[in-house]
Amino acid sequence: MLARGWKAATAVSSQIRWSRVGLLLSATIIAISFAILWHRLQGLDIPRVVATLAAMPIHKVVGAACAIAAAYGTLTFYDWFALRTIGAWHVPYRIAALASFTSYSIGHNIGATVLSGGAIRYRIYSFWGLRLVDIAKICFVTGLTFWLGNLTVLGLGMVYVPEAASAVDHLPPWANRAIGVAALCVLAGYIAYVQLAPRSFGSDRWRITLPNARLTALQILIGIADLFFCAVAMSLLIPSEPAIDFVALAVIFVFATLFGFASHAPGSLGVFDAAMLVGLGQFNREDMVAGLLLFRLIYFIVPFGLALLMVGARELWLAVSRAKPVARPDCWP
Repeated sequence: MLARGWKAATAVSSQIRWSRVGLLLSATIIAISFAILWHRLQGLDIPRVVATLAAMPIHKVVGAACAIAAAYGTLTFYDWFALRTIGAWHVPYRIAALASFTSYSIGHNIGATVLSGGAIRYRIYSFWGLRLVDIAKICFVTGLTFWLGNLTVLGLGMVYVPEAASAVDHLPPWANRAIGVAALCVLAGYIAYVQLAPRSFGSDRWRITLPNARLTALQILIGIADLFFCAVAMSLLIPSEPAIDFVALAVIFVFATLFGFASHAPGSLGVFDAAMLVGLGQFNREDMVAGLLLFRLIYFIVPFGLALLMVGARELWLAVSRAKPVARPDCWP
């Protein structure tokens, strides 16, 4: 009994220490980002920012909005893929799309996406018989899809245009190319690992089987498509001069996204923007600020408002219709 108690206490203590490390890392990233923003935005010409926003060609704004809509459409396949991975075949795509869009839109803006998005998912999927352990599995698989896509884009990009990564992390190009090669080796190793034999971990109800190599390739494509559409939107909103290679822009965008994700700041506020301003320092800063403001409006604020309306409408419908939860299939473990 004492041995079990000691192990439990050790596990809790370890978790608390890692939580403190995570909080310290997030606070450090946010503090550095805001310091960079303060330095970069000193003497910002606000009237020029407003003029740039007013002069933005409407076709570029519409194109960026369509690209972001496509990106959110791609995000729905994160949940759809995860549901199939855990065997929840009875949940239709429309529910996966609703849960994905609302959880990501709200989670992106509130921060701590895993917790806030997980709560939204639980509220929606529990109606379809999914339990808390199933939501945890879905969050794991969607997170795996996110990281596989980012690792692929970042690895290929850092090998192809290491100078783009150097603009953000200030490492020499040869070091970034080496990091890119290492990332691709890790990716190849993981694909080989899941291909050689069925891989699973956990125990009892918490056990989850990893997708095989063919399904992992599908995961990677889903993750790449999401990043591609977001990078397209950003390319339409930043200044057209000087010209920048699309792959280089994608690498900088992924860096900014990962920094924002690691900070857990609501909407990656300040962190994403600082990374983009540093990585794209060759552009006029007033024009860049205008582009980043439009990107925030289209990617964060508008979907957030739509997601709140959708969640509210669903709750109202459930209350008025008194719909009964869907029974959990007997064949599903």
